[in-house]
Amino acid sequence: MWFKNLSVFRLTEEFPFNDETLAEKLETMAFHPCTSQQTFSFGWTAPLGKGAEQLVHESNGFLMICAKKEERVLPTSVVNEMLQEKIEEIEEKEGHKLSKKAKTELKDNLIFELLPRAFTFSHNTFAYIDTKNGFIVVDTASAKKAEDLLSALRKTLGGLPAIPLNTVDKPVLTMTEWVLNQQPPSEITIEDECELRAPEEDGGIIRCKRHDLAAPEIKNHLDIGKQVIKLALNWEERLSFVLDENLGVKRLKFLDLIQEQVGESEAATFEEKFDIDFSIMTAELAKFLPSLIAIFGGENRA
Repeated sequence: MWFKNLSVFRLTEEFPFNDETLAEKLETMAFHPCTSQQTFSFGWTAPLGKGAEQLVHESNGFLMICAKKEERVLPTSVVNEMLQEKIEEIEEKEGHKLSKKAKTELKDNLIFELLPRAFTFSHNTFAYIDTKNGFIVVDTASAKKAEDLLSALRKTLGGLPAIPLNTVDKPVLTMTEWVLNQQPPSEITIEDECELRAPEEDGGIIRCKRHDLAAPEIKNHLDIGKQVIKLALNWEERLSFVLDENLGVKRLKFLDLIQEQVGESEAATFEEKFDIDFSIMTAELAKFLPSLIAIFGGENRA
């Protein structure tokens, strides 16, 4: 189970649960499929997937959890088309225009009739809690999905002292300086992708891919005030990723040095393979996250 994105939150207090006590809490909000009249259902499911029962997967103090959301899909265009047909039919029959309130009630009734026949789709969001170093890491590039998971965890646990990761040095200013001077820290290599934005409101945006970021045209944009809000980086030839202005890690890849560790491991079952991958991944990220924080001047907990 390899995370592709990292939305990182700092626990401001010691996490008081182990795998067993956390699983007991999650059970109170375990996932159940949508009923015929529910538009969506949200709850906790087993990280190991279908057939598994344990809601927490533990390895060396890291607790993996998984939130599942199932939604019923009613295409707006279909609803509107059927609604318009019903409105026209009623207006022709009754000989007068329907009021706004009547149309709204008609739409609500139509949705109620259609929901049981609507298709459903589901999406899993994985996260892990680093109980030793005090992080919660969510595998998503979406701030909303990360907050949905944290909100559900707060509700499940009766509270959760977690805040977005914040550093002393602002990522935008620091990354801009790296690209402008081509002098990143020794553990970081700048790759060939970035996004630049003018600082004024509604400022212009420049996106570069497969481009030499030391080229004069990039420097020209920076010289006139544009700032780096996303930057492709390589950390110690072990991880590659795109870092954004909020310290969000996107399109994370574990490089050859890590994949060699995976290749050397022996697993007879899916469960063993999952556990090995999770152990290697979390051990690597436990080294990476403090390094990333230090690069940006340490944590700002003010």
